[in-house]
Amino acid sequence: MMKLIPFLLLDLLLAHSCIPITPDETPDTITSHTSTELKSTELIIVYDNNPYDNQLHTAWGFSCLIRLPDKAILFDTGGDSSTLLYNMSQLQIDPGEVDVVVLSHIHGDHTGGLGGFLQQNSKVTVYLLDSFPQSFKDEVKSLGARMVEISQPSEIFQNVYTTGELGDGIKEQSLILKTRKGLVVITGCAHPGIVEIVQTANEVVPDNKIYLVVGGFHLSGASYTQIESIISSFIQLGVEKVAPCHCSGDETRRLFEDSYGVNYIESGVGKRILLP
Repeated sequence: MMKLIPFLLLDLLLAHSCIPITPDETPDTITSHTSTELKSTELIIVYDNNPYDNQLHTAWGFSCLIRLPDKAILFDTGGDSSTLLYNMSQLQIDPGEVDVVVLSHIHGDHTGGLGGFLQQNSKVTVYLLDSFPQSFKDEVKSLGARMVEISQPSEIFQNVYTTGELGDGIKEQSLILKTRKGLVVITGCAHPGIVEIVQTANEVVPDNKIYLVVGGFHLSGASYTQIESIISSFIQLGVEKVAPCHCSGDETRRLFEDSYGVNYIESGVGKRILLP
């Protein structure tokens, strides 16, 4: 089985326009879309270092299945395929149901399971950053998947967007879902800054409140003051619900729960979140 090897990111400048894209094309024009709201969506955390369902394996990394009414997206693939595929099997998720894989960034705890997953289902489109090394891209293609390189904020398909490539150091993209309740932002590690990602989501899909932010907040080891500042920014930005996991840190999770109360969602491997 071929294994994908994590690489360091290359620096690219971020462009700030939202563009619909098609496989193996680089977007360069803006097209307007008439969109309708999503009917229902389910998020399932299939790989995480935080426990939730004790029947599942925990490991450092993150992966989330997004079940839309007519498509399924695997956002990140965790650190290894054996854990990823075991958890998917326990959750009764068929790899063949996945239509699209989105990789947030190049780090191995988010891309390590891709090779094994593609052995199970190569009939997917993989959305990865333009700054990924060419050798990584070549291996994705060699495993039979189609590929889309992301640099700018883009509409992947109706009501599903990428923030585009963010960050001055480690490059990363996050997903944005448009729901009846507002925007849902799904992050991998939030290396560019979790507040900056939420602000970008507001710019990419304007005139919508932020209903939920879920994923890694990159605050493990952050000070009390830093975490409180993030929480304050979330409240100012109108973020209604939060579900921090992966690299967010136990202290971050505790402080967000204290501040958000019933709007805090405990998250870990096996957690299911049904969106309205």
